[in-house]
Amino acid sequence: MAVLMTTVAMSLLILVSPMGLGMSVQSTQEGRKAPDLVLRSLAGRDLFEFYCASCHGRDGKGGGHVASALKTPPPDLTTLTQRNRGTFPAEQVQDVIRGGKRTSTPAHGSSEMPVWGPIFKGLDNRNEVNEERINNLVKYIESIQAKARANDVY
Repeated sequence: MAVLMTTVAMSLLILVSPMGLGMSVQSTQEGRKAPDLVLRSLAGRDLFEFYCASCHGRDGKGGGHVASALKTPPPDLTTLTQRNRGTFPAEQVQDVIRGGKRTSTPAHGSSEMPVWGPIFKGLDNRNEVNEERINNLVKYIESIQAKARANDVY
């Protein structure tokens, strides 16, 4: 089952990631190189735009260009702090990205969201680099949190 999930996730990565940057895959017959599946940058924003934006949108609000094709709409990642009483749930976000303990939200409970931890490991077997990718993604998601209004009560 885990192998099947990883295979499905890898297939989704291959199909969706190039679209996340608005790039089309070019045939090698045309003399153009297809886009890389592994982003060299470890910057959180770059990782988010390359791997996450096709579903979550570049702004993180869930309106990526493939979101309408999903059974469960991707959540608005800019409101995680608000939904967690003013505290950014960094460990929970890391768990979701790694594919550890699943959250109870419908979007993350489904198999539609790729589990990036094993995908990153499959694309690059250096654990320290993959941990940095995940940590930088989490930090970036934390940085896009909506500012709470002064009258919001947690």
